[in-house]
Amino acid sequence: MRVGVLIRSDRNELERAHQLGFRSIEWIRFDDSPCGVAERDWKSRAEQFAADARSRNIRISAIGAYYRNPLDPKQTEHARATFQRAIEVAAHIGTKTVAGFPGAVIELETHHNGGNPVYKPFENYLPQVVAFWEPLARYAADRGVRIAFEHCPQGPYHLPLMHYNIFGQPAMWERFFNDSKAENIGIEWDASHLICQFIDPVANIHKFGSRIFHVHAKDAYINRPLLEQFGICHPGVAEHRFVGLGQANWAEIVHALLRAGYDSDLNVEGRHDPVYRDHAAEQPWDVKSSSPDRLAGKNLEEPGLLIARRTLEAYVPAE
Repeated sequence: MRVGVLIRSDRNELERAHQLGFRSIEWIRFDDSPCGVAERDWKSRAEQFAADARSRNIRISAIGAYYRNPLDPKQTEHARATFQRAIEVAAHIGTKTVAGFPGAVIELETHHNGGNPVYKPFENYLPQVVAFWEPLARYAADRGVRIAFEHCPQGPYHLPLMHYNIFGQPAMWERFFNDSKAENIGIEWDASHLICQFIDPVANIHKFGSRIFHVHAKDAYINRPLLEQFGICHPGVAEHRFVGLGQANWAEIVHALLRAGYDSDLNVEGRHDPVYRDHAAEQPWDVKSSSPDRLAGKNLEEPGLLIARRTLEAYVPAE
């Protein structure tokens, strides 16, 4: 097990990861990379990136293929082709996991009391989700690759409300695994998304550990006074943070992962911490605030990455 970071297939980002002491990466934004579906010369480009990583003693533990909604009819064909290409690239360079969102079927109905549109339950469409993914899982299995679904809800307040990821709630993981015959489909696990739903990350590992194929190392913090005053659906009640700056017990998390037989790395996900981020850059919607940014102009993501790396390395067995 190594401690890593999420980066694009960019030599400068790879060198930055190396300089910060990371020994693993997840290759993200694959769909926009030089190996995407529009590129014919993908093999040589993939080989070069893998060689650049090896020369720095960095392992490519996963390829983040597509984090949108493959079940949206406007995206389906492109998403399928992107996952197929990512699987081919992973097999070619010896990376065993391809990750992304499973998506969801979005259909609306009108509430009979309020006249407002509401989502039809995702579970109604579980057969369609399984039918989309099982052929891709077979395609991956034939090449020695597995697929990991990230469970970020992509909804307001970090909750699975009006979102597009059927894996936003663990109850749906269980239903999917019960309905699908694909043993090489699992989870790209992230403690922060569980904490924001008041789910115990360690108990979750004990239940689903055999299906955890890759880990995004990110923490979260629940502001209890704000929760008690305004409730769960209020900005700032739940916020993402770097590992070591939130409320997850990383000693227990790593212990539980090892006990479950986890065989990959811990890749730190940055950008989302409200303090340890680059305040001059465009930020994700989930950390924006209407209040003045008192740290405007400060570049604090690298210190946050180092805090996360050092926190995790205290618990990771040496290779």
